Amino acid sequence: MKKIHITFALLLYSVLSFSQDISGKWNGTVRLGEDKEISFIFNIENIQNEYVTHLSIPSQRVAGLKPQNTSFNNGILLIDGANLGIKYEGKFNKTSQRFEGKFTEGANTLPLNLKQGELKLEAKNNRPQEPVKPYPYNEENVVFENKQADILLAGTLTLPTSDKKSPAVILISGSGPQDRDETFANHKPFWIIADHLTRQGIAVLRFDDRGVGKSTGNFSEATTADFSTDVLSAVKYLKSRDDIDSNNIGLIGHSEGGIIAPLAANQTKDVSFVVLLAATGIPGSEISLMQSISMRPFPVPNEVAYEQAIRKAIAIAASNKELSVIKSELLEHYNATITPILTPMVGYDEKVSQVINGLIETRTTPWVRYFYNYNPATEIEKLDIPVLSLNGTKDTQVVAEINQKGIEDALVKGENKDFKVLKLEGLNHFFQESETGKMEEYSTIEQTFSPIALKEISGWVLEHIK
Repeated sequence: MKKIHITFALLLYSVLSFSQDISGKWNGTVRLGEDKEISFIFNIENIQNEYVTHLSIPSQRVAGLKPQNTSFNNGILLIDGANLGIKYEGKFNKTSQRFEGKFTEGANTLPLNLKQGELKLEAKNNRPQEPVKPYPYNEENVVFENKQADILLAGTLTLPTSDKKSPAVILISGSGPQDRDETFANHKPFWIIADHLTRQGIAVLRFDDRGVGKSTGNFSEATTADFSTDVLSAVKYLKSRDDIDSNNIGLIGHSEGGIIAPLAANQTKDVSFVVLLAATGIPGSEISLMQSISMRPFPVPNEVAYEQAIRKAIAIAASNKELSVIKSELLEHYNATITPILTPMVGYDEKVSQVINGLIETRTTPWVRYFYNYNPATEIEKLDIPVLSLNGTKDTQVVAEINQKGIEDALVKGENKDFKVLKLEGLNHFFQESETGKMEEYSTIEQTFSPIALKEISGWVLEHIK
């Protein structure tokens, strides 16, 4: 269920034989094809003789990502973003005065060179749905605590201008480190949803994921279950306010947020309804298998054998064995099944080994292992509150047909008395009107969120306010 906004692992190889202050902005661009680029800005500061880095990705409109540690010793720059699932390591070239290194995302490694200075940005894509101030409602930056996790979560609360207490919803983002707007491909869908709902008289709380933006915590160590406690903390915060109707607090979850929402709702009596957007209704292991096949960027000689190999890899990673044993078994399995496929494409053993090790690390993160073993239908079946489930017919990440069947079957089995499951024609994973639904199309579409989908959400929510 990983989204275009990307989950990274950055590597930069560096040999620098002299000492220097590397404070300042460093920028570079990764080419993902003939017509696609992603630019990165690393703002490195020296604070009390320790380096601190903030990462921005302008094309994704992502800013303020803070890797947990930055070091520069013996010419080696290491930006350790394990808290965000990223890593950058690099080599300084004295002649060109730049870092020359590599960018790695999962099994993919691409060259990335960094030069010091400001990045010249191209004109941003037109996003006509984004609201313009002054807004016809109030907006407030808020911070609330997840005491269980000992973290602070920062967000934005939009409130109708009314003397009465407002019904409210909490927006729950999809997989990967997300800011409060769920920014992806220069789009900010949660901003659009919040604006639309607040204009309809509904307060909306959206917040940065733990470890992202102004929220504290470690994102990479958290699972779907951990994120559900963040949502429960948001519910508790809204209940503490005297301008929120505590009898009308709902959850709206997108993608992974759509499987977090039922998990959170079943742990409290303070959630009155749930909206699932592009949510899954089948086990995570099956979702991962389907995506490994449908989104694979390379051909394989035998599709049946490849599927069997992926199934076994997932089963190994999902087991309850010690992590060291799991990694060892995965290495043996991949060497027998995936290495023969990669070798003709990659061409040399060191590169193959690098890719295999990347696959192993990807399959064994806390989030992924929990996801493999999590069946959202189990939690959906327990819901005794109203449920709206929307999926787009052109969603290539979470296929509507099979997942909506899983969701509807669970609601029927649980004897839920008030639910609506609806497919929206022509919409992709982010509810944009699309041609193909493929991920590479997201950034080229001006529309951020279909007005038809917005109307379905707000109309249903307004009908279910007590």
